[in-house]
Amino acid sequence: MRAGEEVRNGQETEETGGIVCVGNFIVDRIHTLSYWPEQGSLAHILHQDLGVGGGAANVVTDLASFGFKGRLSVAGAVGEDRDGEYVRDRHASLGIDVTGLRTLKGHATAHTHVMNVPGQSRTFFYHGGSNDLLTEDAIDPRAYAASGHRIFYLGYLMLLPALDRLDEAGSSGAARLLKAAREAGLVTCVDFVSSEDPAFAAQVAAALPHCDYVIVNETEAGRATGMTVRDEAGGLLMSALEAAGERLLDGGVARGVVIHAPELSIWLTPQQAPVVTPAFPVDPAKIVSPVGAGDAFCAAVLYGLHEGWPIETTSIVAHRAAVHCLGGATATDGIPDISVLLAEIGQDVPTTA
Repeated sequence: MRAGEEVRNGQETEETGGIVCVGNFIVDRIHTLSYWPEQGSLAHILHQDLGVGGGAANVVTDLASFGFKGRLSVAGAVGEDRDGEYVRDRHASLGIDVTGLRTLKGHATAHTHVMNVPGQSRTFFYHGGSNDLLTEDAIDPRAYAASGHRIFYLGYLMLLPALDRLDEAGSSGAARLLKAAREAGLVTCVDFVSSEDPAFAAQVAAALPHCDYVIVNETEAGRATGMTVRDEAGGLLMSALEAAGERLLDGGVARGVVIHAPELSIWLTPQQAPVVTPAFPVDPAKIVSPVGAGDAFCAAVLYGLHEGWPIETTSIVAHRAAVHCLGGATATDGIPDISVLLAEIGQDVPTTA
């Protein structure tokens, strides 16, 4: 079974193809702290890093780091400020087409202060800025299909308010944008953010019928479907995780649901047995920052889909990509060439269908 047969065979494109990444573009200021302080207390910032973050930004940057041979393009919104220039220049320096990045005058580029305590989780202080104003009419999927792109990635749902918002008919800008992308012949792939918004399930549900693939973590899968996927001790409930994936398929996802967790991933395809892939153990002492590991996993899945790799190979490579990301300070600076990941799992570049 190959993960990307439909991607390769669904339409006529130029040989190299391409992926357009749409959605969140954020400047991350990552502060490594000595400890997490109580309110009113002081903690030392041991180190600071600057990077570009957000679903679309992380995924496309990781694809560039993999050495992806096709076109890479981005579409979204930045502000008229230094951060916006930084986002645009950072992507352009990697050979990524940035003509789809709109500059919104009078608004700030989205930015996040990431508070990271080594060996623990991280906390985000986020200003949505230009991301909050991104609407469907800012993006024309037909132009990307016409230039040979194959995959249309949107990330993150639940962090793009103007696209997430439901209208009186129960639809959303995200749903209409994804519908337009599919009608243009693009394969749609979507990721969520781990939001606690009470509208999470309803807003996600509006978009599902227009998704070919959904690639999310276990928390997001649970919130989207109302399933409890971990027990009181924090253990993963495999039957519930699989049920959550099936509910996403039943909600309209056409080709596959990929759910990843620190322990494993599960890939569900309609009328096929799920593919479960164990994650690689990671020494906590070697984790520099957990920021972006899920996006690295997602980027590797997109790579495998585009190239028509078997699901099993794609899943293992995706877990390796996440491991490398954990060793970097920002969301993207730990990512190696795809040949490194393949060598680590003892495989040559897979042949395609």
